[in-house]
Amino acid sequence: MIKEYQGNLYKDRELSWMLFNERVLQEAENTETPLLERLKFLAIFSSNNDEFFRVRVAALRRGQKGSRKQSETQFPPDTTLAEIQRVAVIQQDRFNKVYNSIIAELALQKIFIINEQQLDENQKVTVKDYFKREVLPHLFPVLIDDLKHIPHLKDRSIYLAVRLSHTNEDLKPKHALIEIPEDALKRFYILPRTDENTFIMFLDDVIRISLKHIFSIFDYNTYDAFTVKLTRDADFVLESEENDVFKETLLDKIQKSIKQRSKGVPTRFIYDSSLPKTMLDLLSLKLQLKNVNLIPGGRYHNFKDFMDFPKVGNVNDYYPPMPPLAVNELDKARTMFDIIKHKDFVLHHPYQSFDYLIRMLREAAIDPKVRAIKITLYRVAKHSNVVNALINAVKNGKKVTVLMELQARFDEEHNIFWTNQLQEAGARVHFGKPGQKVHCKACLIYREEEGKTVKYAHLSTGNYNGVTAKLYCDHGLFTKDKRLTDDMEKLMDVLFQGPRKHKFDHLLVAPDYLLKQFLELIDKEIANAKKGKPAYIIAKMNSLMDDGVVRKLYEASRAGVNIKLIIRGICTLVPGVKGLSENIEVVSIIDRLLEHARVFIFANGGDEKMYLSSADWMTRNLYRRVECAFPIFDENCRQQIKDIIDIQLKDNVKARVIDHDFDNKYVHRISGSKAVRAQYDTYEYLKQL
Repeated sequence: MIKEYQGNLYKDRELSWMLFNERVLQEAENTETPLLERLKFLAIFSSNNDEFFRVRVAALRRGQKGSRKQSETQFPPDTTLAEIQRVAVIQQDRFNKVYNSIIAELALQKIFIINEQQLDENQKVTVKDYFKREVLPHLFPVLIDDLKHIPHLKDRSIYLAVRLSHTNEDLKPKHALIEIPEDALKRFYILPRTDENTFIMFLDDVIRISLKHIFSIFDYNTYDAFTVKLTRDADFVLESEENDVFKETLLDKIQKSIKQRSKGVPTRFIYDSSLPKTMLDLLSLKLQLKNVNLIPGGRYHNFKDFMDFPKVGNVNDYYPPMPPLAVNELDKARTMFDIIKHKDFVLHHPYQSFDYLIRMLREAAIDPKVRAIKITLYRVAKHSNVVNALINAVKNGKKVTVLMELQARFDEEHNIFWTNQLQEAGARVHFGKPGQKVHCKACLIYREEEGKTVKYAHLSTGNYNGVTAKLYCDHGLFTKDKRLTDDMEKLMDVLFQGPRKHKFDHLLVAPDYLLKQFLELIDKEIANAKKGKPAYIIAKMNSLMDDGVVRKLYEASRAGVNIKLIIRGICTLVPGVKGLSENIEVVSIIDRLLEHARVFIFANGGDEKMYLSSADWMTRNLYRRVECAFPIFDENCRQQIKDIIDIQLKDNVKARVIDHDFDNKYVHRISGSKAVRAQYDTYEYLKQL
């Protein structure tokens, strides 16, 4: 769906997101993707869909009730929800076909995912024994026929909807729900090997074969079971508090809201398409599923569990290893401070190790010259070496101040856990405000050198999370440049000392300045283009969907500015429209790693400007978050980033063209031309460095 508004065109943001997830599905469909990696892409697609319905569709449902103001460029919620339903059904059908084709290919390698009807007699004995020993203690069926409403179904959990019947039609059927205990047991059960074949069963089917045992107190002889899953609204709104115990009340509110999240309003109900209509009607009535997206699917749900699929198959069924590359100058340095004091370093994760940041924090923790560390944390790993290094710094007498963003959606619990650990250790922990998340990634270290306080900094496009840093493509800058560290100190002052205004000389900081300064940079390109001077913009981000920025890019295109965009996810801008956006090219790269960096390059009349950031050109980043775009001054660092961006713009293997048709076509590769696969070529480029 594309909407015209005051002569400009906009792609619906929700449908644009679904097209992004379709690109993930394409990687599962692509037979050149290693077989078991294709299963992982199905898992990513499924997990993405869960979050989409928990957050975005839930917001549209609220919009139907008029609780949220619509942008003038958006479609009415009813229209968008109807289109989401249509596309979701089509994508689910594609998903099922891909899954079945992968299962068939696994079978050719003597790896069989089998159900309860495909077991031989010996296997039945083994599976039933496993069920009695390990599974049955975790099962608690609920009979639903005589209940006015079904007891609460948990968000994202899967259930077996069971029908008990008898060949004697005088015995009225019963219906039950059984939660599949994924939290307690692995989703996949590998049967003991007796030959060269490997047999794997879903936990769902281990339960199915034992339904007679579960319901043995009844006199039924037929048991049918169908997997169902309910997705709920995962958002919550925090009211602002203006009192002395604000930090405590914010923490308390978030902890309470996390508990309530699993009880949110239903937004999607997925069911096995073979579920009889009478059972679907019964479940819809009991679960009160009026105005909920009903999505028919396959026999199994929660495909996110395929991220933990057993390690089977051969080496060709997985991506080849891509071990982190060493940065020789850093490895040879006695300490990180010794080398950073002489030059800036930009590292490119996961091609180069995130552990260099851990090393810097570890050295700072025991360095007698280090006095203090200030850092912002947004998404913290469950087992965080970053936080452990900070705790160690406190133990060694350093003053550690942390801005912990408690409102990082779906990571709140990890962040609350580490907040408590930091506070117990003696660190000073601050929180963001309701409605204004602190999303920038910044670390400032104060060190005494020759009687003066010297500041060392790390700025990043990605989270300080050692787990995601192995999968997400990001850039991190180590610097002592006073132009940056002085501005960072002002930023930390805003975050830790309360509301106050600062003039930033080099950092672009949201929500007060970032949008205005980006628009000014685009305006300068427009002015130069009108004067016949070279004018271009190269930008990479996760999503582009702020109406004001899109309008300004259309204006730049009409003025003759050459614009090249690399956008992984949502893109509400419509490229390639004559007289409007014909000077704008957009590509999206989906491959084995998640493209996560934000890079902004402006011709600036020959004095090119380059910024890295954690901020997308999205309304939430520009208006409702504390963000920071930081310039890259060092020429060597600038060249590395430009070279990597150039490689990505030349990708003709994993890049898709985003155009007016939004049909996710791969970039056309001219016959005989060199194949450019950006992530692999970037790895080789950095290896040469």
